[in-house]
Amino acid sequence: MVSSPSVPRLVVAAPASGSGKTTVATGLMAALAGRGLSVSPHKVGPDYIDPGYHALATGRAGRNLDAYLCGPELVGPLFLHGARGCDIAVVEGVMGLYDGAAGEGELASTAQVAKLLRAPVVLVVDASSQSRSVAALVHGFVTWDPEVRVGGVILNKVASDRHEVLLREALDSVGVAVLGVLRRAPQVDTPSRHLGLVPVAERRAAAVEAVAAMGAQVSDGCDLDALVALARSAGPLTDPAWDAAEAVAGPSPDEAVAGPSPDGPVVAVAGGEAFTFSYAEHAELLRAAGADVVPFDPLRDERLPEGTRGLVIGGGFPEVYAAELSANEPLRKAVAELALSGAPVAAECAGLLYLCRELDGRPMCGVLDATARMTERLTLGYRDAVAVGDSALAAAGTRMRGHEFHRTVVEPGAGAAPAWGLRAPVRRVEGFVQQGVHASYLHTHWAAAPGVARRFVERCRTS
Repeated sequence: MVSSPSVPRLVVAAPASGSGKTTVATGLMAALAGRGLSVSPHKVGPDYIDPGYHALATGRAGRNLDAYLCGPELVGPLFLHGARGCDIAVVEGVMGLYDGAAGEGELASTAQVAKLLRAPVVLVVDASSQSRSVAALVHGFVTWDPEVRVGGVILNKVASDRHEVLLREALDSVGVAVLGVLRRAPQVDTPSRHLGLVPVAERRAAAVEAVAAMGAQVSDGCDLDALVALARSAGPLTDPAWDAAEAVAGPSPDEAVAGPSPDGPVVAVAGGEAFTFSYAEHAELLRAAGADVVPFDPLRDERLPEGTRGLVIGGGFPEVYAAELSANEPLRKAVAELALSGAPVAAECAGLLYLCRELDGRPMCGVLDATARMTERLTLGYRDAVAVGDSALAAAGTRMRGHEFHRTVVEPGAGAAPAWGLRAPVRRVEGFVQQGVHASYLHTHWAAAPGVARRFVERCRTS
């Protein structure tokens, strides 16, 4: 890892989901970028969609900080990696400020990440149905954990000037600064569906307009100078910045890798509207391990990139685009042929569905003898996993943490050689390993186990 100076930063949190964190955080990023600042965008937790809006606001990759998936020890280094060279960083929280992994105390909560980053917190409060009670609410959040420094509040969905006066008077008694007041503004709303907001890639023009409206709302309603000053009050970080090349190099010279090379194996990475879920660090690790990472769009490209030796298909919404994916028969056949050849294929969630025989009755790639369909039931939560057997991605016994988030079901849920054994909420095996294919519902963060990227690229070289 390499050293990196601390960057001014603040965490945008809320008492509960639905308070307006994404609007405020994205709007603040856009407003600060509009002032000419280089803004580093971050999101607490495993969410893939909000970082897309963050990237639109800042022009930089939105990055996740997840103390469960990666461990608390990597939160600071990954933050500094993403924020390298920036003027300021904005971190959007997850759920309520103190909500984390179920049954794990503060683990993976916004509060824990704020403490790990030594960053002040701005609390976004939905004030639409309260006046004086806001003081009791804010007082509780400010005093619950003395190690969490709430530097001020932004009042959201304020109805009128009179309502604002009442709220400010109440908060004066608590001694918490009001750093912004936002009125209700339908133009900043972003559409949702079964797994949250609609990704940026699916509504580019409308998303650009929404982000611009968020930036204007925050610029007009918030004290940007005070927010910047608060960000500059963050404590120093002593962690070295995470570095992909050092991460894949291995703990000993015997495990060293070649690094980026123009003649490295081509690893095709699915993208486009149907496959929008990925962590930026995955492509960085693959490149550091020597791969030539080439994106492709399964909705539009009829062939895999020239010379493809390995394939990564992450998460997204293939169920929304099932008809279009099915209609692209040339690419489906190319994926099946690549998998049949024994080439490494890593598929997560949406990728798993795409590799199935069919999705909601429509033909998919047919790599896996399984069917997938939409259901009303949401499967959601962190998982502790262990690799059941050897695969192109992991050696048997490799332990990783992951996250499930889907409303689909695959039947059967595991192949003759499963991908993972899971401990909770019930013990079960899950996913498929066959030839070079590793397919699973589990989203994992490879920064926590960079050896998987090293192993995958090495298999691409030798398969």
